[in-house]
Amino acid sequence: MTLVLTVVLVALIFEYINGFHDTANSIATVVSTKVLTPRQAILLASVTNLVGALFGTAVAKTISSGLVDSQFVSTTTIICALSGGIVWNLITWWFGLPSSSSHALIGGLIGATLASADGNWEALIWSKPPDAGKHWYEGGGIFYKVVLPMVSSPLAGFTFGLVLMGLLNSICYYLRPLVVSRTFGKMQIFSAGYMGFSHGQNDAQKTMGIIALALVAGTNAGDLQELPGWLSFLRIESLGAKGDQIPVWIKVVCALTMAAGTAAGGWRIIKTLGHKMVKLQPVHGFAAETTAATVLFGAASLGMPVSTTHAITTSIMGVGAARRWNAIQWSVVGRILWAWVLTIPATGALGYVFVKAVV
Repeated sequence: MTLVLTVVLVALIFEYINGFHDTANSIATVVSTKVLTPRQAILLASVTNLVGALFGTAVAKTISSGLVDSQFVSTTTIICALSGGIVWNLITWWFGLPSSSSHALIGGLIGATLASADGNWEALIWSKPPDAGKHWYEGGGIFYKVVLPMVSSPLAGFTFGLVLMGLLNSICYYLRPLVVSRTFGKMQIFSAGYMGFSHGQNDAQKTMGIIALALVAGTNAGDLQELPGWLSFLRIESLGAKGDQIPVWIKVVCALTMAAGTAAGGWRIIKTLGHKMVKLQPVHGFAAETTAATVLFGAASLGMPVSTTHAITTSIMGVGAARRWNAIQWSVVGRILWAWVLTIPATGALGYVFVKAVV
């Protein structure tokens, strides 16, 4: 019982760190354009992250039942997976690199499960064909839900950001700069809120899935049989045939935890995204936030645990490229890309090592 409750606690710590690690993804642009003060932006992000986290469970289903074979997952496996993600998030946060919390969690889960299965690669669900009547990209497994969106979402963010910014440049060409700044300064408040909502809808659900997976594993292993009656809600025998029964209390706790983490802020990453990579005006912030939020919203509806970091960073790059190619600080982009490439292998290795160290 103690081990299972430890899993829940560690998962919530991950969610809290995710909140302040990824705060920059929601508010970096609105702070850098000076539309909102940091305090106002954090309040907006906290509220919209909370609301977004309560909508839908598609991403939570993917994490809880779509990537690894649950028979190889124990409470120890999940603690080690989360620990790998936490360590990597703290390292990248310290260096101000906007790496993906989503991929940190997924990498940790893959590595830890592989270790628990003694190197049996069949413990990983590489791909599942889509249900009858569904599109090919709605299949399950690591390929469809992780690898495919890991490539497509940054490309979509860059392309849509470039196109949207090009359209806005055409629309605003004959307007005075002051009018453009004031108009999009107001509109950016809504785009920042949309970004926060989409972030909560995508990122908070990942921890929901992990907690649900841990409680199912603990219940089936008999670890929760001695719980007193008032804690019986922790026993979850299954998540349904399609993994779609995430309890409401898990949604609420994860949403509140992410909102609390968001309120703590993440100024190192805000500095990288909002100031170092490309200089932004309100119209650019509006374009970047709208693009990234739309990418996240679409991915969440398909159950794809897309990286908020990848979406907003590439959207900012696309917006910057629409101004001029050399407006982007490519040296900073290079550092970010290295963090992206290394996240899943690094957290996978950490999760694997942590399991082997304790088992």
